[in-house]
Amino acid sequence: MLTNYFLEYAQRRSYWLLLFIFALSLETTALIYQHVLDYPPCIVCIHVRILTVLLMLIAMAGVFAARKRAANMSCHVLVAIVSAAMIDRAWQLLGTERGFIFGSCDFSLGFPKWFDIERWLPSVFEVQTSCGYTPELFLGITMAESLLVISVLLLILSLAFLAALVLKK
Repeated sequence: MLTNYFLEYAQRRSYWLLLFIFALSLETTALIYQHVLDYPPCIVCIHVRILTVLLMLIAMAGVFAARKRAANMSCHVLVAIVSAAMIDRAWQLLGTERGFIFGSCDFSLGFPKWFDIERWLPSVFEVQTSCGYTPELFLGITMAESLLVISVLLLILSLAFLAALVLKK
């Protein structure tokens, strides 16, 4: 029964539109914190922004692929990969914030010259500070903490949808 629910929802365009809106809201929140509340982003924050843009692109592809099984499955796999990468970046942020991960934080994204996203959109993707802490969102919960929870939930959801599609008879 639960598999049928996941199967039905995994093939809906509305899921992909909701994912797009959700990723857009994450990106918008980050930009509000940067430009309105004056919390400049570090390199790991910019990595998360890039991954969030990837989620938006995958979600848009998912809108068109919703009823095509192989393409839909591919989109769910890509969401799972991006979610896993977001978990890694969120863990790095949380570890730096809490002091259980020590590492150097560079000011260069390290992308090749042909993908100079920092120069193309500096107001969105330019590294402006070193890693250290993330701002508090509400009730003492920081961006790093909420990002970790969101990323884990998104990975679980995408894997559940993928499993429902694979197990489809």
